[in-house]
Amino acid sequence: MLIRTAKKEELEKVVLLYNSMIDGMQNEKYKPGWKKGIYPDEKFVKEAIEKQELYVGILDGEFVGAMVVNHEAAEAYETVEWKADAKPGEVTVIHALGISPRHQRQGLAGEMVRDAISRAPENGQKAVRLDVLAGNVAAQRFYLALGFEYRGTVSLFYEDTGLTEFLLYEYVI
Repeated sequence: MLIRTAKKEELEKVVLLYNSMIDGMQNEKYKPGWKKGIYPDEKFVKEAIEKQELYVGILDGEFVGAMVVNHEAAEAYETVEWKADAKPGEVTVIHALGISPRHQRQGLAGEMVRDAISRAPENGQKAVRLDVLAGNVAAQRFYLALGFEYRGTVSLFYEDTGLTEFLLYEYVI
């Protein structure tokens, strides 16, 4: 799978990809809590593409995965005791990681996360962090299997979930 930053002219393809993920997860036991038109919405995707923070996974010419990688974390991240002593600019944060329903359970999400981890040291990063909806047990197991450590639970407000508990994870570089 090729993993690269998305281009401005690919906005519609990425929005369609996220919408297909939302549709495909409606009947799943564990969901990320995403909602069409709310998160990840076109504005979020467009801004991430413009900042060159949105990465896509392409397999045989098809967009099969997407994630945003930047240094932006919710304020509640500051309330957790992290293992890595790092300033905000020294931490990579993964957001909105998803794989198209037709390509799930093939290891592609792991490829995308490992790609973000592999890029971190070359940019002076000390850790990769992220949050997972408290009820999304599958995602929690996934990140633990990739070597992330659970660091705490916080209440976060996101447009799609409202005020909800999230588990925070860290991968120390």
